[in-house]
Amino acid sequence: MDGLMTTSMTRRDSLKLAAAGVAATTFATESTFAKSKVAPKLAVSTASYMIRGRLKRQRGLPPDVPVFRDAVHFVEHCHQLGAGGVQVGVGAWHLDGTAKKVRARAEEFGMVIEGQIGLPRNEDSVDEFERSVKAGKEAGVLIFRTVMLGGRRYETFKTKASWEEFRKDSWKRLTLAEPIMRRHGVKLALENHKDWRVDEMRAILERISSEHVGVNLDMGNNISLLEDPMEVIVMLAPFTMTTHIKDMGVREYEDGFLLSEVPFGDGFVDIPRAVEICRKANPNVQFNLEMITRDPLKVPCLTDAYWETFDRLPAKVLARALAMVKKNPSKKDLPTIAGMSLAEQVAFEEENNRKSFEWWKRVIG
Repeated sequence: MDGLMTTSMTRRDSLKLAAAGVAATTFATESTFAKSKVAPKLAVSTASYMIRGRLKRQRGLPPDVPVFRDAVHFVEHCHQLGAGGVQVGVGAWHLDGTAKKVRARAEEFGMVIEGQIGLPRNEDSVDEFERSVKAGKEAGVLIFRTVMLGGRRYETFKTKASWEEFRKDSWKRLTLAEPIMRRHGVKLALENHKDWRVDEMRAILERISSEHVGVNLDMGNNISLLEDPMEVIVMLAPFTMTTHIKDMGVREYEDGFLLSEVPFGDGFVDIPRAVEICRKANPNVQFNLEMITRDPLKVPCLTDAYWETFDRLPAKVLARALAMVKKNPSKKDLPTIAGMSLAEQVAFEEENNRKSFEWWKRVIG
């Protein structure tokens, strides 16, 4: 076992107790947001507009297909949606004055800006990474979301050796980034991005042991790694700096199960409980809607290839995951964009986001 999984028993045990305390307190009291004079406002992650983001790079779009011109336009649109903030990429903001423009607009609207940033690839890219951090901070960003893996573990890695190489490279990239975050007094929030199971994620955070590195808690991703979303939320809440809040729909298929983001209230994630747990751990946590409108993802957990990097998991992990899917099949069709025109895809994406905002206002406040 390499150093990435080495942990301090005292630290690990104390965090388990902390997580258990978050859950126990949550269940024993009334809803935090129900008692609060100010309910948490929903913000928006750019992934909620993945279709528009993809189409922006496409030439020759029909005039009835709207896209975002730039980050300022994205902020303006989300304000009209009722968002209290956004989480948006900060790359190249230092080149064209975007940082100042975003800050001015966000302050006008009273919105919180969080950044999205890629980890430095190697020593040669550290300066570029730092320039992006400084530009984000100029725009008012104090928390930067990042990922170690852009794809999905069970699709990206075909061998155990390739996974082990990724683990080592991820640790190196994280250790290049942490000193920069510390120097500028900002925070780096690692998303659980269909890469690390919760114990692995906690081990990374324990090893880096920095107040400048924590979690961008995604409330649905670890279902694809056969974990219960509420258990993941409880275990990562003590580390959480920001979130991707989402509801999830599942259905069985021949090789495992299908997984989709769905509008709030259409899935099986207990969002009010998730909000409460996160606010107990971090009263200032931002809830960023991540409603990705796309065809359902296939989680082929009944195939041999899926298990290449999971050779130490007991059989009960698969049994519990399949039981969870059987217990919570989506009552509605999972969202799909296959066969839609570009204009229809954009409209469907906007409809799903608006449905989630309407639910949030009605249920959370």
